[in-house]
Amino acid sequence: MRTPPRLGLNNGVLIDQLGFGLYKVPPADTAGLVAMALDAGYRHFDTAAMYGNETGVARGISTQLGTQAGTGGSGELFPALAREDLFITTKVWNDHHGYDATLRAFDDSMVNLGLDYVDMYLIHWPCPRRGLFQETYRALETLYREGKVRAIGVSNFLPAHLDRLLQTAEVTPAVNQIELHPWLQQHELRKIHEDVNIRTEAWSPLGRGQVLADPVVQACATEHRRTPAQVILRWHIQLGNIAIPKASSEARIRENLDIFSFELSARDMEALAALDRGQRTGSHPDNVN
Repeated sequence: MRTPPRLGLNNGVLIDQLGFGLYKVPPADTAGLVAMALDAGYRHFDTAAMYGNETGVARGISTQLGTQAGTGGSGELFPALAREDLFITTKVWNDHHGYDATLRAFDDSMVNLGLDYVDMYLIHWPCPRRGLFQETYRALETLYREGKVRAIGVSNFLPAHLDRLLQTAEVTPAVNQIELHPWLQQHELRKIHEDVNIRTEAWSPLGRGQVLADPVVQACATEHRRTPAQVILRWHIQLGNIAIPKASSEARIRENLDIFSFELSARDMEALAALDRGQRTGSHPDNVN
């Protein structure tokens, strides 16, 4: 099993293109799943203050640091795992928008994660009616300049939110983490990201499982002798997206990672591109405040 390729962010920091998403992972299960994912070969983990599982991430990581972690299914042990091998993302929640509140929220996350720094810190939602995301981002810029985070960015920002943020931001966001899957392909946002050098990161990359039953995805999976989830994740990789699927079993953890030994054809990519229907499985960013 191959390890995920790494992409360069706009400040030169590298991020694994495929990570392990921890949204709706119960806190009691988090440490075990993180340890399993590390054993399989994941190095990129995405959590958030709102998920309530940052301490579980810390426990899962601590079981592996300094040890030879896993085989990735290849039969050959990975080298000893060090902190710099990991990429940990967390996010400031909506009730901590504002400069000082964001700095306090970050300190709380650092305690929960048991880390000296995080690799990326994001604004979880823009909360546009509150009108504080520019001030919140200024706190992220302070953390970045102080070396407490290696990269900063945003999540769920629409074009209007990005435009407003970029009017005052001194550091261009490294990523915008958005809902993105074959039923919601976000063409306008992806084009803006490309124009201003922001990486597109997909949450709910499988459409919360709903897209797996799509007949076009099913047919593509049958043709390649892969699962529907593997086909969709491979589609993300070939588009250049960063993807962070959730998995709740060792088999699914390994299955999601096993997408680097096959490729979708141009015909496959065209068929999947035709599935876009603008259909969200999560909340619209303008409605989260």
